[in-house]
Amino acid sequence: MGYLPIEDHGIIGDLHTAALIAKDGTIDWLCLPAFDSPSVFASILDDERGGHFSLRSAEYTRSQQLYLPGTNVLLTRFITPEGVAEVLDFMPIDDDREVRHDLIRDVRVIRGRIAIDIDCRPAFDYARQEHTIEFVKSGVIFRGAGTALSLASAVPLKEGPSHSAVARFELKEGDSASFVLHVLGEGEEPRKAPERTECQRLLQGTLNYWRQWISKSTYRGRWREIVNRSALALKLMIYHPTGALVAAPTMALPQTMERAYNWDYRYTWLRDAAFAMFVLIRIGFRDEAQKFMGWLRERCHGSGGRLHPIYGIDGRTELDKEGLLHLSGYRDSSPVRVGNGTYDQLHLDLYGAVLDAVYLYNKYGAPLDYEDWQSLRTLLDWLSQNWHQPDAGMWDVRDSRKHFVSSKVLSWVALDRGVRLAHQRGLPADEDVWIAQRDAIYEEVMSKGWNTKKGSFVRHYGSEALDASLLLMPVVEFVGSTDPRWLATLERVQEELTYDVLVERYEGESASEGPADSQGAFGVCSFWLVECLTRAGRLDEARLALEKMFSYANHLRLYAEKIGYSGEAWGNFPHAFTHLALITAVVRLDRALG
Repeated sequence: MGYLPIEDHGIIGDLHTAALIAKDGTIDWLCLPAFDSPSVFASILDDERGGHFSLRSAEYTRSQQLYLPGTNVLLTRFITPEGVAEVLDFMPIDDDREVRHDLIRDVRVIRGRIAIDIDCRPAFDYARQEHTIEFVKSGVIFRGAGTALSLASAVPLKEGPSHSAVARFELKEGDSASFVLHVLGEGEEPRKAPERTECQRLLQGTLNYWRQWISKSTYRGRWREIVNRSALALKLMIYHPTGALVAAPTMALPQTMERAYNWDYRYTWLRDAAFAMFVLIRIGFRDEAQKFMGWLRERCHGSGGRLHPIYGIDGRTELDKEGLLHLSGYRDSSPVRVGNGTYDQLHLDLYGAVLDAVYLYNKYGAPLDYEDWQSLRTLLDWLSQNWHQPDAGMWDVRDSRKHFVSSKVLSWVALDRGVRLAHQRGLPADEDVWIAQRDAIYEEVMSKGWNTKKGSFVRHYGSEALDASLLLMPVVEFVGSTDPRWLATLERVQEELTYDVLVERYEGESASEGPADSQGAFGVCSFWLVECLTRAGRLDEARLALEKMFSYANHLRLYAEKIGYSGEAWGNFPHAFTHLALITAVVRLDRALG
């Protein structure tokens, strides 16, 4: 089939899992029943073995994609010499119904008479398990890896290569056909293809759900449509049963084609999720923030103060890596990895993210209760004794720990917010200890994190390299936004890490630190730059940078983890942290513009 660019995709989901749908009508990524379950379609990671579900015009020439306004219902329009056909893809969400993980594909011809091709070819358990196929009156059942997957179809299907279900059929103007993919429960009968009225009912219920949800947004500024789309994308990445946010719904999409840096992002990075709680509160989504607070409470309780950088969406802590050597990877970017070894690293920066989010939740969400505070005290006591340690830093350095400046800064944030909480609420705390350690961190960063020769803050103590995570220093109020030292650092970051508005993560100093970003920039860092320019009062420059960054989104206003210098998307997609940074940058700039 070949590989489409990463940016040529949209996403749909049901708050348990998500599917990527390419502009050519192919579902090339879907895990069932949850984000971190084994895949059933993964042709984005191996176009021959991975499995796919395509639905498109037989004479495919070009297509367009858009979301129905205010929703995550995706429309793909095929424009051919014979006419125009549209496919609506969605996963029904209805608070009053049992979660069934249906994926509905509804094709309709708008003009002319068009031949339509369908090809459903699952590959269970990351394409490691063979499957059987059974044709039934309502369609077809695929069985493999202990799972039964039903495809209900009113169109007669036949067996194709690799036990696939295929068909070619014609529709004329006004005609339609619906297909329902469904995981069969034990003893459950195959679903019938929905009648037109039933399909419309499910569609309307899904539209209503998304429109009612996005209507809760309190953002009314200049870039409302863009902020709402980012919020809708973030909502798709929140696992409803626990409230945990996945970093991205995909795995193993490469950050660069030159070196094998492919990671599994279908887990919850504590730092990213804590930022999410702050962002969601800021634009009115308190229910999501409250649910995540419950998830965070469980992680902190009984932790002894040591938190893991990432957790499974169900809260598990061991996410051992495994190589899927039979998959070739996106455009042969093997190895493909499932699991993520980052869970066992030391990341001091996450404490600042967590405490800052909790501080804001206490202020704008709901007051902390006694049990919450006891857990937070444990975290702060642990941090008071351990912030001196080198760690893996914000960018997950794998082989050697360093005294990263951003880790120290966010350790300062954790202790500072803890002191504020205790003082404002009159909560019992070892304030004298926390204040002493907070101040010691500040003095150390100012002496060891500042490089006099370079005239800026640097990546880690003793280094002369820069790191875009330094852009968080004024954002978290460690330094004033017009502090001379900070302004000098900002100028250095723009000179050495920035190409126009695209910001690289860091200057690589050794191979063990992973790739320097010579093949692209991180969108999250670029939005941090916008916020820093805003805080420094350079509003015209900030606005231009922000609107240029909007142009690097894909056709659906979605961002991958990384932006290549030709504007292409790299890394896992869509990337939650980038959309979070977009929202904070927009809200800050909007307020400054008045």
